[in-house]
Amino acid sequence: MKLVLQVRLLPTPEQAAALEATLRACNEAASWASEVAFGRSEFKNFALRRHVYGEIRSRWGLGAQAAQHAIKKTCDAYATLRANLKAGNLGRPGSKRYRRATEKPVAFRPQGAQPYDDRMLSWQFDQRRISIWTTAGRVKGVAFTGSPEQLARLALYRKGESDLLERDGMWFLNATCEVPEAEPNTDPCDFLGVDLGIVNIATTSDGEIMAGRDLNRVRVRERGLRKKLQKKNTPSAKRRLKKRRRKEARRAKDINHKIAKHVVAEAERTGRGIALEDLTGIRERVRLRKPQRATHSSWSFAQLGQFIAYKARRVGVPVVYVDPAYTSRTCAECGHIDKVNRVSQSWFACRSCGFVDHADRNGSRNIRARAWELWRRGAPSTAPAPPPEHTRRGGAGRKRNITASDVSCASPVPLALGS
Repeated sequence: MKLVLQVRLLPTPEQAAALEATLRACNEAASWASEVAFGRSEFKNFALRRHVYGEIRSRWGLGAQAAQHAIKKTCDAYATLRANLKAGNLGRPGSKRYRRATEKPVAFRPQGAQPYDDRMLSWQFDQRRISIWTTAGRVKGVAFTGSPEQLARLALYRKGESDLLERDGMWFLNATCEVPEAEPNTDPCDFLGVDLGIVNIATTSDGEIMAGRDLNRVRVRERGLRKKLQKKNTPSAKRRLKKRRRKEARRAKDINHKIAKHVVAEAERTGRGIALEDLTGIRERVRLRKPQRATHSSWSFAQLGQFIAYKARRVGVPVVYVDPAYTSRTCAECGHIDKVNRVSQSWFACRSCGFVDHADRNGSRNIRARAWELWRRGAPSTAPAPPPEHTRRGGAGRKRNITASDVSCASPVPLALGS
């Protein structure tokens, strides 16, 4: 399976200047190629290459491989755009968001990531140095660093392209690794149901609750601070906003990684599979009151689901996605479905048999039962390929009245166009 490892580069000021000029030239060339592709409606790699390859090489001074990658990046961006439009991720046709995405060419940020293949980039793992192509020539001896486990995996399994990117003055290489998978468990003894939520990030059918209280408090505090700084709008406020950006997202990502690691380890230890809810498209299916929108939009359920899925695939634990409709209203003991069974956010009380339990634990037990029934019918594991390093957060909304199919054949991963 493919994993993406991010290593940090430690360039000197001269090396950093060469890397910055290279990224800027490559992204300017890709943006110009995007305008040509949009004007000519040529979105295939070889067709677009006939119109832009020579100009890119002469005008921006890119080498042959860099020019090819800039063109391919443009075509890939339009392919991603078409996929997102088809999936409804950019709203309905004719909506403001849909028109904004389709009425102008795709543009690339000056610091957007640039792919490098083995002709443009070489690694010296023993010295922790790389040699990399730039518009100023080959730059040798650029230092890189990472954790010992990360560097060992990189030396053993690195294969394919790497992406160069700059973020907040720091330089990174996202290297692709072909990591061997464990033998998949085709005969799990049971399933570990996982109910995803906002108040409780994840609740397992074993009764273990990963509360989101601390994370939600951080989000409320960060949201209030951003509002105050944006209102103040002074140079110092802007500097502080820039310094704090992505802090909340990094914290949420770290928590999701820890939860996913714990859930997968428990399923592997007990010889069980993992049952997840298929919440695809939930944001488009719900209407929320204004005070709820920010909280629900910050709910990173898709990221947590992707982390669980790829960690499970790496160790051979099967994953099944089930229809989450009415899991919060169904009694896990007798199967009675009623809206009033859900007494509050945290408590469930069945009006038929009198069963009382924590609402999220009851929901996770229903998810486990549905996954086990589907597995007995022959439903395969649907663990998707691991997500890229920079994955967009998932949508938000309530889990009620969802009309998804019982099992999703794949878990779609939305991609950003400007990468």
